[in-house]
Amino acid sequence: MLANKTFYLFIYGCQMNEHDAERIVGLLETYGAMRVDSVEAAEIVVFVTCCVREAADIRLMGQAASIKNIPLPADSTLNKRIVAVGGCIGQRDGLELLEKLDNVDVVFGTHTIDQLPGLLIKAASDHSRSVSLLEESAGFASDLPSHRKHTWAAWLPITTGCDNFCTYCIVPYVRGREKSRTLEDVLDEASLLVSEGVKEITLLGQNVNSYGRDLYGSPQFAKVLKGVCDTGVDRVRFATSHPKDLTDEVIALFGTEANLMPYLHLPAQSGSNRILREMNRRYTREAYLDLVRKVRQANPDISLSTDIIVGFPGETEEDFQQTYNLVKEVGYSQVFTFIYSKREGTPAAEMPDDTPREVIQDRFDRLVALVQENAYQQNQRFVGRWLDVLVEGPSKRDPRVFTGHSPHNVTVHAKVPSGVALEDIVGTMVQVRIDEAKTWYLTGEVVGE
Repeated sequence: MLANKTFYLFIYGCQMNEHDAERIVGLLETYGAMRVDSVEAAEIVVFVTCCVREAADIRLMGQAASIKNIPLPADSTLNKRIVAVGGCIGQRDGLELLEKLDNVDVVFGTHTIDQLPGLLIKAASDHSRSVSLLEESAGFASDLPSHRKHTWAAWLPITTGCDNFCTYCIVPYVRGREKSRTLEDVLDEASLLVSEGVKEITLLGQNVNSYGRDLYGSPQFAKVLKGVCDTGVDRVRFATSHPKDLTDEVIALFGTEANLMPYLHLPAQSGSNRILREMNRRYTREAYLDLVRKVRQANPDISLSTDIIVGFPGETEEDFQQTYNLVKEVGYSQVFTFIYSKREGTPAAEMPDDTPREVIQDRFDRLVALVQENAYQQNQRFVGRWLDVLVEGPSKRDPRVFTGHSPHNVTVHAKVPSGVALEDIVGTMVQVRIDEAKTWYLTGEVVGE
């Protein structure tokens, strides 16, 4: 029933959703369905959703509703376009989505990706509407077929779920409790990826640093990280890293493993100890700065990024200044800044707050200006250096220029060498001499040109 049917994916949110989407594509293609590049050409539309911030809910409602106005492809044998909503909003809202959106046929949760083909077949055959949710998964999405976006890069999930219960975060309620894959399973998949020609592996988890606590009684992330590095893959990255569980053993690997990229995303969320307690982050500003010091001792050339929430309930100007000063002191290469988004069902949603919106916006704008200044200054250190760049494809503005990422996770643009076809170097490493550094990217020339 899915053979030769066309499908389109909307993907919102984190890297785990990107990985889930690759599994969905692989699964549907196994059933004979074909991915297309536009909603207009699709007989089936699948949303892989995120519910961390309110904007994602609004986006889903608008895009799902708008599909009703798009006619089916002329050669379709279906009576109507089938719409499926999965991911975190699917897990959270379940049956409510069928009530809110009358053109949605299938709702599946974060633990029932494997059931999607059957649900779509049922919707196509008898026009029924279905919801499939589980509180906990018996396995991992990695057990399913996959169609990776790039042949040279791969997500490798090592945990699912989260046990931290930060007071602002909905993730533990929609992804479930933390569950680790066995070390052997992770390393077997890493070795398989390397044998398939993958050059960059990114280890995934809501908190990779606590990997193995449920299986082995204590975190074993240093072992899995070292094991993946030992496969010989060119590049290893990981996300996301909770400061409270970042160990000295993991930090030391930044100084000893050449293929562990000199980049660490270490979400601070706030620089105020009072706000950190309210967030249930379980570390202090001082402990966080001590981690930064240790990381830079292990690898002085490392680039750091972080997440910051502005406007958490009850945040004062003094609290914000402590956050601002933390960002200034650390000197991040990149900061993902967010205005607090109230999520029903989380403890923070019940916390009183009368801070005017314009005050929060002003704080946010001041922080963004500092972030941009820091990013620009951090990038200046690369001017005149030769960096290994993994070529990813053409620049959006100029097909004669390629785009890739440096070891420090900075976007790099450079001209395609004369006499070389871009498709021949996509997915390969080239050396680029950096000539200019902007706030968010570097430009240069391929060595030897």
